[in-house]
Amino acid sequence: MEIKDKSYYKHARTGMLPFVPKEAKTILEIGCGQGNFSGQFVKDGIEVWGVEPDPTAAKFAIEKLFKVFESAIDEALKYLPDDYFDVIIMNDVLEHLTYPSEVLKKLKIKLTKEGVTVSSIPNVRYSKNIFNLIFKKDWKYTESGILDNTHFRFFTKKSIQRLHMDSGYSIQCIKGINRTKSFLFFPFAVLVNILLLCSQLDMFYMQYATVARRNI
Repeated sequence: MEIKDKSYYKHARTGMLPFVPKEAKTILEIGCGQGNFSGQFVKDGIEVWGVEPDPTAAKFAIEKLFKVFESAIDEALKYLPDDYFDVIIMNDVLEHLTYPSEVLKKLKIKLTKEGVTVSSIPNVRYSKNIFNLIFKKDWKYTESGILDNTHFRFFTKKSIQRLHMDSGYSIQCIKGINRTKSFLFFPFAVLVNILLLCSQLDMFYMQYATVARRNI
């Protein structure tokens, strides 16, 4: 996966912090970038590992985290200990995988008995996408965002839930994040929900944050 905008690797993603269980002692972040998100847990004495395929970003992450594997997740899996991590974080990762369900299944044995995955996944039913599809009759891939041209998979809230359940997880929490503030698309989402009796509230959110526990 090639990311042209290198600022992608620097994001601290503070909006995802509340979804990480405070009692966690061991954390693995897949796609950790420069380690700016998971590095925030190190100061609390948490042992944080990372997996990052971009060599430049991985070098920054190594300075902040306990251990970093400079590789894709499929390659790193064989080096990760079983029954070890309280939390596995995947912020904007699963949509980049060809077979995300297979990766989730393989990650289950890396989690402790009460371990959870924490992920953020773009919502393809976001108001801007729906607006462009209906009124512009377009599905245009872009350098970043929901229709990022490096995305292999596209998800809705319902399919995110199904992905986890089919992979052997129980959803503990799923919540829309990054609500639209656009002058154009916010009124559009409001109008649609008025007409459809507030049945399309998912359109307001660019992403969904999900916490899922492995089934025993």
